[in-house]
Amino acid sequence: MSVQLKRYQVDAFAESIFKGNPAVVCPLETWLPDATMQSIAMENNLSETAFYVKEGEGFHLRWFTPTVEVALCGHATLATAFVLFNHENFSGQTITFQSKSGPLVVSRQGENITLDFPADETAEVDITKELIEALGSKPVKLFKGKTDYMVVFENEDQVRNCNPDFTLLGKLSARGIMITSPGKGVDFVSRFFAPKSGINEDPVTGSAHTTLVPYWAKVLKKNNLSAAQLSSRGGKLQCELRENRVLMGGTGKLFSTGTIYLN
Repeated sequence: MSVQLKRYQVDAFAESIFKGNPAVVCPLETWLPDATMQSIAMENNLSETAFYVKEGEGFHLRWFTPTVEVALCGHATLATAFVLFNHENFSGQTITFQSKSGPLVVSRQGENITLDFPADETAEVDITKELIEALGSKPVKLFKGKTDYMVVFENEDQVRNCNPDFTLLGKLSARGIMITSPGKGVDFVSRFFAPKSGINEDPVTGSAHTTLVPYWAKVLKKNNLSAAQLSSRGGKLQCELRENRVLMGGTGKLFSTGTIYLN
């Protein structure tokens, strides 16, 4: 028997298509086997494919890279909210998603969609020779969060021009490695590498900002921050640290719709 699934592809944290971070969103009536969802994500071959099922007044949300399921993804959450608000007849202004990272509240005001995520806790650690070799240059500070490393450089040019060895990065004990510095036209900039999760460089990474925003809020002594991710596609975020929560705002743009056929 053939099963047909809706498929939306959305550019998240984007002001126009071909910018920001693309994600596929698949609405489900009931969960598919994990192996099937992982295979769909592998076939989509984007940094994230999101699946959601309606539960009561909210939704349960899961995210898959081409190789693994992850516990938190910002851009695919924004993409899912964009689909619900604009294409799946959700009439409210606020959505609550249940996830492996707890409840995630997403709200909209006009075209702007704001994510409310838990802030990451970090600890400063020693800079290793393996990290320096993998990045090709020495940073000024290194922090370890729940799943990722945050690498702090002195200026934006160092972040923009970094040319890492992804094989060596994939050997480090972290889901991903974000590099960051003060920005020229924004408060801070970043890039995010996750070869261990099948993504050499992610275009715009919402979950990384749960680590970046608390750090830069403390350094810059301000809770409202503008951010840019310096990938080839690029993306901009408006962020706020609110106690132990990080708010991230951006827009989504629909790129395509389609149907997935499962035999």
